Amino acid sequence: MLLRTLKSNRAVNFFLIPLMGILFWLKDFISPKPYSFYPGEQENLLYAPLHNLLKEHPLVQILLMLILLVGMALLLIQMNNRYNIIRIRTMLPAPLFVLIVSGFTIIHAMHPVYFAAFFVLLAVYRLFSVFDQEKPYSPVFDSGFFLGVASLFYFNAVILFPAFLAGVGILSRETKWREFVVCLLGFLLPFVFAFSYVFVVEKTPEYLNILGLNINTPALDFNSNLPVLGYLGFLFVLIFLGSVKILRQYDTKKVSTRKFFIVLFLIFLFAMFGLVLVPAVSFEIFVLAAIPVTFLLSNFFVFVKSRFWREFWFWLLVIAVIVMEILA
Repeated sequence: MLLRTLKSNRAVNFFLIPLMGILFWLKDFISPKPYSFYPGEQENLLYAPLHNLLKEHPLVQILLMLILLVGMALLLIQMNNRYNIIRIRTMLPAPLFVLIVSGFTIIHAMHPVYFAAFFVLLAVYRLFSVFDQEKPYSPVFDSGFFLGVASLFYFNAVILFPAFLAGVGILSRETKWREFVVCLLGFLLPFVFAFSYVFVVEKTPEYLNILGLNINTPALDFNSNLPVLGYLGFLFVLIFLGSVKILRQYDTKKVSTRKFFIVLFLIFLFAMFGLVLVPAVSFEIFVLAAIPVTFLLSNFFVFVKSRFWREFWFWLLVIAVIVMEILA
């Protein structure tokens, strides 16, 4: 019954989406705790002012993160309605995104990855506008620019840039070198502004050191949080099932839908590359990975024919998140 309601386009879902966020983050509202940053992680150029402003107000931090989470969830609905990614109008991506991210209780705190995820989502939204356009310079530039802004909040979002470049080639009607150059220029422009600022205030060496810390500081210890590893294992089971489902549907999907899912897969793939290749990347990268995973699992829950299995896997996900809340 719950899944059926969340899949629908009923107005009640606009109430249920933030309610889910509040319920799954309630423990953190009652007892908010700051995130334990490694050196330099909280000093990214666009995140540092927010961190300094709110570091003495943990409750406000939690509220701001929840607002961002719900805002991203609603934007996912808009994306699906505009680009018909799942082929039907459904609000399921929104509550599913809130559910997936809420399971990562280790980052139920103000973290730069949430701000980065918002701009990555905007970047994907604009990138999908490229589909079948001639000379799509504006959306290509915008997608690169938003990803660059995301990287000034959470530097390791740069690992997604190759996926966006590939996405330009996949979605464009006629791919030429100009589209790739425009995307690169859009991506670099926020960094040009950033380095211009730190040069003027004579903090270039300090900023370069911060970027180095955001790459080289070892932050991931797979043995440090076994419940998170268990939750990830369950999510990867769902991702496998969702992937099998969409591969079976591939020949029946519209061309646009196929290309959108290929781009989403590349974004997920490069996020996982970041987890493996960049020492400073830790569990927070899964907030970015949750964007493509949300669409994959939404497609799975919408098109699985057996009502029993739909409900079974969805309720297992809900239970997994509840268990994570209890164990946090």
